[in-house]
Amino acid sequence: MPVVSGSSGRVIGEALAPLLGMEFVALESRRFPDGEGYVRVPSDSIEAVRAEPVVLVSNTYPDSGVLETILLLEAIGDVRRGNLSNYKGQEPQSLPDVGNGVFLAIPYYGYSRQDKRFSPGEAISARVIGEMLARCCDGIAILDLHAPAILEDLSVPVEFVSAMPEIAELLANEVEPDFILSPDKGAIARATEVANLMGCEFSYLEKTRIDAHTIEHQPKDLDVNGKVVAIVDDMISTGGTICRASDALLRQGATAVHAACTHGLFTAGAISRLANHVDGVHSSDSLPNPRAVVSSAPALARGLKILLE
Repeated sequence: MPVVSGSSGRVIGEALAPLLGMEFVALESRRFPDGEGYVRVPSDSIEAVRAEPVVLVSNTYPDSGVLETILLLEAIGDVRRGNLSNYKGQEPQSLPDVGNGVFLAIPYYGYSRQDKRFSPGEAISARVIGEMLARCCDGIAILDLHAPAILEDLSVPVEFVSAMPEIAELLANEVEPDFILSPDKGAIARATEVANLMGCEFSYLEKTRIDAHTIEHQPKDLDVNGKVVAIVDDMISTGGTICRASDALLRQGATAVHAACTHGLFTAGAISRLANHVDGVHSSDSLPNPRAVVSSAPALARGLKILLE
């Protein structure tokens, strides 16, 4: 039973395969000089892809990742249906259809924050992407999706999994925080999970969304005097919220502040900005980044085992 990937999921796919008792198979994925994508199931991998159910590890980020994931799913689907017809006339041109059995593991689901319509005429992009992917596979496992409700009724089963147990283990071993903070009430479930696993206190910041592009956070008076605090969220993008929260915590007497997340986007110089405000930044490897210290493979394996059963 193979775990396969294109360009975006190889490291995680290699770590995931042994957790599922599978073998890892790399698919061909590259770009033409004009920037268009190209994918292929290599000839020596066709038998493995057809023999048993297959798991594709692929991110839907950036935009090229969405397209690559769809093309890979279609290529795998054609191979499993036995549609091997080709311009060169190479044999075999067709094989028996081996049926369903294509599962998608998404470490980072791009467009996840576009999960509602703030103004008339907007696309609900998270849903659009999900529906496209569902047409090409038989089940999806997604790591720490920003708002799972947007995909709860897709046409295929979806398992929403979390890396918070692994984040909690990392923090317990390397940071030993006394207090866990969520950057907003909506993410408090993650902070609560981490805090409960570690036996820590927890709280959240008050967040007000002004529009699709603007969020205001109101600091609260928290009992953090003399404590080490870890701010936990599903993703860190620019790091602005983390920096403001850290400054408020330090003013209230925190001795150290760390930031932890599943998805380290770290856009617009976030790493340098965070270095001036927090004592450490810890992320999973759902996206390649210089602070990736937690493997996302165990969490994805938990969801895939449910789908495969």
